[in-house]
Amino acid sequence: MSNTQRKYSVLMFPWLAQGHAFPFLELAKKLAKRSNFHICFCSTPSILNSIKQSDKFSLSIQLIELHLPSLPELPPQYHTTKGFPPHLMPTLEEAFDMASPSFFNILKNPSPDLLIYDLIQPWAPALASSLNIPAVYFLVSSAATSAFMFHGIKKNSSGDANDDDEEILQCFERSCNIVLIKSFRELEGKYIDYLSDLIKKKVVPVDPLVQDPVEEDDHEKGVMEIIQWLDKKERSSTVFVSFGSLIIVATIVCSQMIPGLAHLIDCTTTGLIIRDLTSVVVTDRDLTGVVVADRDLGASITSAEKANSDFQEEMEDIALGLELSGVNFIWVVRFPCGAKSKVDEELPKSFLERTKERAMVIEGWAPQMKILGHPSIGGFGSHCGWSSVMESMKLGVPIIGMPMHLDQPLNARLVEDVGIGLEVRRNKCGRIQREEMARVIKEVVMEKDGGKMKRKTREMGEAIKEKGEEEIEWVADELIHLCG
Repeated sequence: MSNTQRKYSVLMFPWLAQGHAFPFLELAKKLAKRSNFHICFCSTPSILNSIKQSDKFSLSIQLIELHLPSLPELPPQYHTTKGFPPHLMPTLEEAFDMASPSFFNILKNPSPDLLIYDLIQPWAPALASSLNIPAVYFLVSSAATSAFMFHGIKKNSSGDANDDDEEILQCFERSCNIVLIKSFRELEGKYIDYLSDLIKKKVVPVDPLVQDPVEEDDHEKGVMEIIQWLDKKERSSTVFVSFGSLIIVATIVCSQMIPGLAHLIDCTTTGLIIRDLTSVVVTDRDLTGVVVADRDLGASITSAEKANSDFQEEMEDIALGLELSGVNFIWVVRFPCGAKSKVDEELPKSFLERTKERAMVIEGWAPQMKILGHPSIGGFGSHCGWSSVMESMKLGVPIIGMPMHLDQPLNARLVEDVGIGLEVRRNKCGRIQREEMARVIKEVVMEKDGGKMKRKTREMGEAIKEKGEEEIEWVADELIHLCG
């Protein structure tokens, strides 16, 4: 049992993306429920304001503002990646690094017992160490992706790692004895063990950290209308399709993205073999024609006209794939910030009329957790971002994977390997094929193999519920041990 005689102060410090900040917040909330933890959450005002607006349960957590240096091309509203111009990402990373002296002052007061930090900020644990404050790395990506990345960097660096690779290695190396990860053993047990073997530290899963659905106003943004529409559909007959912020496609081969991808990961001592991954196609472009790419992607910048053309083609392929499947669907469409597109203008002619009896197309926002939890949902068309995978598992919904960039292709392969979904394979040009999309949707929702996937995902969801707070108790004990 955890020692309840002393209160431990923990400082949470995520990267400036909502996909990082909110898993950190969920972990903070779970730790804050325990009487022996006081949680501080440090980020920019832009991130903290989004937390205040979206989460009514964070009052027990102390929010601490980190102010980035004032740069002409980086006004305060760009101190978060939400709605962020992709070409300014190096500038945001530079400003974040330049804020390290301010963060050092925060470490000195309130002087926490422990720091929990994120990726690409190895200077944070280094500063903490100078003050004798232990620090722990928290991974919000999958163990499979993290192991693959670490393996690739180690295998290809040959003592000559570039700065970005070195930062990744330092984040692992500077974590005190353990690394926390947003995952659970029923899904990633062998990958968690392999990652632990690679980094020579104990990898501690913290659970999926999926926020429970909140009770929205029934009339807010048409929530009641959506639920009433779903109520009329048969059990497990409907696909929910949502990709988060819509990313326009450019074709980038995955072996250009992650060092060592063309090689096999073969670790038979742990029973883990990752193979045939060079066929994964990664897509990643925004409306302005600027490629959103790490230094290793090797992609050329394309014209805005070509990006818009690709966008229209992608919308059309998804729409016609959904129509061809014959399955009921809810499709959430989000356009990049500042785009002046309209749904009815981007979809194929007469598409909405032809599918009106079995389709609901929503622009902007939808209550994702409430929709996924509805009994009529039989599949989740997802880009396979890690948080989306975790939500799908918690609610027992099989995944129709349409990965686009970064870790998503590897997550999609993991989903398929574990038997909790299928990936829609793109062609050699990176295009979604409507026939392939329709085939996968029907296989997941309507056919015999789909029943196996539904049972497997339900088993995952039940395992998560049965464990309850068990994993967080283990995490709390590990953190208290580090605090001494």
